[in-house]
Amino acid sequence: MHDLPWAGDSADLFRHVTADKVTFYRAIMEVFAAAKRQYRLQLRPDEVLAEADWRGAPPAQEEVAVALAQLATWGNLESQPDMTRVSTLNDYYRARFLYRLSRGGEAVEASLAVFAQSLRHRAELQTVALEDIDSRLRALQRLLGETISGDGLDVAKAHEILRDLVRVFEDLTGNAQAFMAGVARSLELQQADATAIVAYKRRLIDYLERFMGDLIRRSDAIARVLHGLSPSIDGVLCQVAEREARDAAPGDASEQADETRRRRDVWRERWKGLRGWFLSTGNEPPQAELLRARARAAIPQLLGAIAAVNERRSGRSDRSADFRVLAQWFAACDSDDDAHRLARAAFALQPARHFSLDAADGEDVPASASWLDAPPLTINPRLREYGEAAPRGPLARVHDRGRERALIARQLAEESRQVEAARWRLATGRPIRLSALGELDAHAFGLFLGLLGEALAEQANPEQTVERQTGDGLLHIRLEPLAAGSHAQIRTPAGVFSGRDHLLTIRPTQERP
Repeated sequence: MHDLPWAGDSADLFRHVTADKVTFYRAIMEVFAAAKRQYRLQLRPDEVLAEADWRGAPPAQEEVAVALAQLATWGNLESQPDMTRVSTLNDYYRARFLYRLSRGGEAVEASLAVFAQSLRHRAELQTVALEDIDSRLRALQRLLGETISGDGLDVAKAHEILRDLVRVFEDLTGNAQAFMAGVARSLELQQADATAIVAYKRRLIDYLERFMGDLIRRSDAIARVLHGLSPSIDGVLCQVAEREARDAAPGDASEQADETRRRRDVWRERWKGLRGWFLSTGNEPPQAELLRARARAAIPQLLGAIAAVNERRSGRSDRSADFRVLAQWFAACDSDDDAHRLARAAFALQPARHFSLDAADGEDVPASASWLDAPPLTINPRLREYGEAAPRGPLARVHDRGRERALIARQLAEESRQVEAARWRLATGRPIRLSALGELDAHAFGLFLGLLGEALAEQANPEQTVERQTGDGLLHIRLEPLAAGSHAQIRTPAGVFSGRDHLLTIRPTQERP
């Protein structure tokens, strides 16, 4: 088994990225990476201290020296004694070092730079790339036209055109793939802020309209050129592959032929991918059509995101926002008892008793009964698991609720009788003073208060006489105030009702049978 290139001590090269002083170490390594780009061979600790971006107060030179020594221990830097500044014997015995990037340190910095660039990279729909592909295909078409007219093929120039075409096309396809995968995710991220999504909407729609217009216009032109190049392109690819194979490592004739064949297959595959982007291959639509459809689909997704924002702004229920507010309420509870009461109220944990539950005979209690005072109630586990209590097999016997229904019917009939009796007592059709009503029972007094409230609602001032029909249309009321100093009292089971005396006339709107 071969050792992995990063195994062993090489793993220490990334120790500074996860260390506690990662910002301190990265500031030092960025100085060495910049020195490498500037072709500077080595640095002293005082130069690192002066050139690093410390993002705050600079550290002491001793701290920088310790960090440089640690990076050298991990393998990111290489050190050697600095003898150029030695002028005294004390300077000779003092530890002075020059530092430079090691080979492993260079590889780590290069990989971190690529990683950071990939994170910052934004997918693009490149109209310029379409223009470059069109121009290079036309240049190849002109070159083949010169070959047909009598001159031999300029293989070097054809190779250059194809290399540029492949580079531009790979860049276009990579960005298009990233765009198709990431546009929905970008819309989801923009849903958090209404202002941001409105601004993003304008930019995205303008961007997509410009790209789709250019894609439709140039795709047709590119497809025509590709169709025209198809009969003669294979010979060009073979000659280009032979030219590339001449640069391969020396070998016998069979190895040279194999290398030529391999490179020819690579170029044919590249050309097939280019054709598949702009020309239909069998049942598959061109990739450019898929990209155009994906770009068009981004607009409805954007409108959906805007609709979601508008729903939140219009006050509709937002479950995630409700849960966040509820979490704040739980955090503000002073005790566990308060938190338990909040949980019962928020999630409707208070148990309820209904006639539909299969309770044993003799244990029926009103729904208003307290859970602590009522007898235990056994609930079938299927009710929680499946939302229904009926098990498989024959249905359980229906519980007879005739007694409860008869009780409810008797209560309704008695209440209707009492209300009708109160109406007969008050709706006589003759004027009567409030002080002469005497004592009223609970039903008569309730009817009286309702009628009095409807009449007083029509009164603009205390001296006004009002007449009106009740809301149900069954009675007609006339209320005439008497002298300001008059007084009336009505005794009820709840107490004494008193106030200014009035002359009250209540009559039914229709004659009684």
